[in-house]
Amino acid sequence: MTHVLTGLPLARSTVPRAAQLRESPDALADALADPRTRVLAVRDGGLLLAAGGGVRWLGPDAARALLTVGTAADAARHRDAPGGPGADADSDSWLLLGAEDDGARVLALRLPDEHPLTAGGEPADVVVHLPDGPVGRDGWGALRTVGAVLDAHDAGLATAAVALDAWHDRHPRCPRCGAPTRVAQAGWSRVCDADGSEHYPRTDPAVIMAVVDEDDRLLLGHAAAWSPGRWSTLAGFVEAGESAEQAVRREVLEETGVVVGDVEYVGSQPWPFPASLMLGFRARATSTRVQVDGVEMADARWFTRDDLTAAVAAGEVLLPGGASIARALVEQWWGRASA
Repeated sequence: MTHVLTGLPLARSTVPRAAQLRESPDALADALADPRTRVLAVRDGGLLLAAGGGVRWLGPDAARALLTVGTAADAARHRDAPGGPGADADSDSWLLLGAEDDGARVLALRLPDEHPLTAGGEPADVVVHLPDGPVGRDGWGALRTVGAVLDAHDAGLATAAVALDAWHDRHPRCPRCGAPTRVAQAGWSRVCDADGSEHYPRTDPAVIMAVVDEDDRLLLGHAAAWSPGRWSTLAGFVEAGESAEQAVRREVLEETGVVVGDVEYVGSQPWPFPASLMLGFRARATSTRVQVDGVEMADARWFTRDDLTAAVAAGEVLLPGGASIARALVEQWWGRASA
């Protein structure tokens, strides 16, 4: 039986990326000179939103003004090109996301983060599994919170913008020699002038799976780092030299002690927090005894549909956010959209 997932919130897109435009050295300057160009603002994995809940689209002049305010507020994040704060197209504050059918360019404007990256770093899982945040009263909303309610046009562009912004934040230096790199291809690569190497946005494949047993019960887990009551499908990164199917079986076994047999791919979507591509699977368990690892996974259990319905209604189980593929996997098994 095929369990294909379609219309995943962050996998929707309607605007061509127009990759051929990135090669022009004047791509950003031309876009900023065109009054038809539309700009979305991005920071901290979130977007500037309109009153109605969609992306707040800006013209080039309004975006320049917003960048001037943003850079003045946080001089520690320096992106200014010569001649003024962020006004020049050479500044790495600008990303070319694509072109509309009528030829109008779409840009992203990178603004200083309110919560810059720490110098010491943190485990990747901490960022990937952060809880959904509220929509800010200042007009900013986290993509992981609002992604499910954006239309396909805005969702596709916003997801690309958040992914690129996170990559630039985390990769300012050359991984070969350690020298600073500069932005190229209108925000889609970085170049090291010291050794001549080119570097492109990183994507980390991760598997996420709805594990069911012979009685069609669903296995959900509660990670040690999560807030009380938060449950989700199991997930984990694909390791070097490993297939996605192998990763499904390994992760389930490591985290819960459950053995998985058949594995069926059902869909994927980007999860740019900071750089994951979530590969969704339906997996059939061949054992049911649960023994969590006690490190990443604090608890795991099997749910019937009635069990899960009752637990959600009682507030004992908080489901994954609506923008996540985890939510889609749960709802597909459940047979209905959850509140």
